[in-house]
Amino acid sequence: MDMSAGERKGLSLFALIMIGIGSIFGSGWLFGAGSAAQVAGPAALVAWVIGVVFIGLIAMSYAEVGSAYPIPGGMARYGHLSHGPVLGFLTGWAVWIATASLVPIESIAATQYMTSWSFDWAKGLVDPATHQLTLSGTLMALALTLALWLTCFWSVQLLARANTVLTLVKFAIPVLAVVALVGSGFHPSNFTAHGGFAPYGWPAVLTAVTTCGVVFAFNGFQAVVNLGGAAKNPGRAIPIALVGALALGLVIYLALQAAYLGSVPPELLARSGGWQGVNLNSPFADLAGLLMLHWVVTMLQFGAFISPAGSNIANVASAAYMVTNLAETGFFPRKLAAVHPRYGTARPAMWLNLGFSVVLLLTVGRSWQALAGVVSAAMVISYLIGPIAVGVLRKTRPELPRPFRLPAAGVLCPVTFAFAACALYWSKWPETGKITMLTLVAVPIAAVVLWRRGERRLLRQFAPAWWMVAFLLWTALVSALGGEEFGGHGLLPGELGTALIAITAPAFYFWAVRSGVRAHQHGLTGDPSLDSATATPPTASDDDHRMASV
Repeated sequence: MDMSAGERKGLSLFALIMIGIGSIFGSGWLFGAGSAAQVAGPAALVAWVIGVVFIGLIAMSYAEVGSAYPIPGGMARYGHLSHGPVLGFLTGWAVWIATASLVPIESIAATQYMTSWSFDWAKGLVDPATHQLTLSGTLMALALTLALWLTCFWSVQLLARANTVLTLVKFAIPVLAVVALVGSGFHPSNFTAHGGFAPYGWPAVLTAVTTCGVVFAFNGFQAVVNLGGAAKNPGRAIPIALVGALALGLVIYLALQAAYLGSVPPELLARSGGWQGVNLNSPFADLAGLLMLHWVVTMLQFGAFISPAGSNIANVASAAYMVTNLAETGFFPRKLAAVHPRYGTARPAMWLNLGFSVVLLLTVGRSWQALAGVVSAAMVISYLIGPIAVGVLRKTRPELPRPFRLPAAGVLCPVTFAFAACALYWSKWPETGKITMLTLVAVPIAAVVLWRRGERRLLRQFAPAWWMVAFLLWTALVSALGGEEFGGHGLLPGELGTALIAITAPAFYFWAVRSGVRAHQHGLTGDPSLDSATATPPTASDDDHRMASV
């Protein structure tokens, strides 16, 4: 959603937490529990804890950079600030893909939940054998995407004002669903039957983190980062809002997961041959229908529209911000950054994102589960620059005012990067290969754009970005050779593959930081429009504070 500087000035802590909660509760809660249970069994509970720890580390690194550069869609700009235009475009490209992909996936979620309706035409939206959208289901998802896009295209300001109400409704529905499912009959034996607590092993738990919507669900932290710099006392508001939103989100997601695991009828679990056989089109609605909780089914059908629609208010605006930022750096046509004089929206950027949404729906968007894995992998790549930007800017811009400073950054930043690298590996082959190639498409595009600008020293421009290219190719290679439980060819056991990624990740991190420092020394970095707006002369107290923080 768009908010002018005046509207964002003095944003309260409560409003910031509500923004975070509203973004976290999109379609993730509608499908995440069912998908994670199918992959990891009862151990899916552990996947949510791992996921929130990972996202929490990422969020805190972005909180420092975001509070220093509080600009809409700033995640698409931080690579430019730390390493220069080429890496800025690569990371901005990845952020744009991840953010723009959120728009169609919410429409797919609403479409899949329509199959719980009693109408015959609704039953035909998803193929019962493959659990993928049929032709009519794809057309419905396209119609919902277009309808939401048009709503934001004409009246995003009106919807933005309703954000708090939508958030409260989105929060109440899953809570009521948990109470109703547990109250209808809870089966503790489900947590140990059919293979025990972790029937498919712990690698399956790690896979669930990135392929079953766990990372996808907590991605809403970006809203807090993007708007937190305009809050009252950002240094206090940003970390509290992040911790508050993520902690509350974890509690609800754990409750939803436990309720789902305990409410599945034991006879259905036995008939399906274990958790992998329990594959419901609309997990909570179908489960409530089996338990004869008709009012819960109706409530969930309503929530299947409210939750995705509410989240997509921010998604449509955020995706437009990403395009605008890439256009302002010159790698996308500058016409895409044009803002409508009356409505204040970047309409050319919105048209581009609508086209991208349609392409996704017609290619890989055959189901929420299929698209969630690709989107989550793209999100992980978009997270990589956060801890690295902290490390680079701490060395090159120590005078930059930082309302929030990440504690123990020297340790947490490389650890966070290593965690992100492992999460990308857990995304499973061939998804890791697909998203790597999709990201690296930006390399030749960057070369062409720079050449057309008259830049002839391309090797100099690309020097700060080679670490990213090497890292993505290395991770894809290990993923392809890794254990079969992670989709690889089995030449490397899954645990060895994870260990190999974790051990080598710090080397890539320090290579990236060193590249960023050299890029600053060679004058390749910076964004004058942002630097002039954020940098102020340091005071003596600032110097004392920095020395005390080292």
